[in-house]
Amino acid sequence: MSDTASDLDLTAIEQERTRIREAHLRPAGERPSSTARGLHHTALISSDVERTVRFYQDVLGFPLTELIENRDYPGSSHFFFDIGHGNLLAFFDFPGLDVGPYAEVLGGLHHMAISVDPDRWQDLVQRLTEAGVEHEVHSGVSVYFRDPDGARIELIADPLGEMYGHQVL
Repeated sequence: MSDTASDLDLTAIEQERTRIREAHLRPAGERPSSTARGLHHTALISSDVERTVRFYQDVLGFPLTELIENRDYPGSSHFFFDIGHGNLLAFFDFPGLDVGPYAEVLGGLHHMAISVDPDRWQDLVQRLTEAGVEHEVHSGVSVYFRDPDGARIELIADPLGEMYGHQVL
């Protein structure tokens, strides 16, 4: 597998994308209602509960809402952060279990994009800088960085349901 897209047939890929779009994408007024109510939570793994709390609450400003025992693994913590609009970001730790370093793998998490108020976005970029967190800004509305365990996070100032000026919902 190549590390670059130089050997890809981009015309064929766009034709396939167009075929799938035409076959499956319905105009907004013709789409059925979703069977889901929303994303209850996304769960990531933490190697250090307090470090994770300090990062997500103190640096990013996502309040810790609960810290309980994980029902599936005795001694493990399950803890939650408020990321707005009734959505939660959750974590597990697994004491005594070597979960290894974070890895982006097929079928795994590539990154999580969290919408933030445009008025607060620049402040959050500054907080990342002040905390010494390496980050990269794209298009003036997205900042990408890794959390303490290596998960890639994006803070995006676009409104929910919009991506770089395109309605996606």
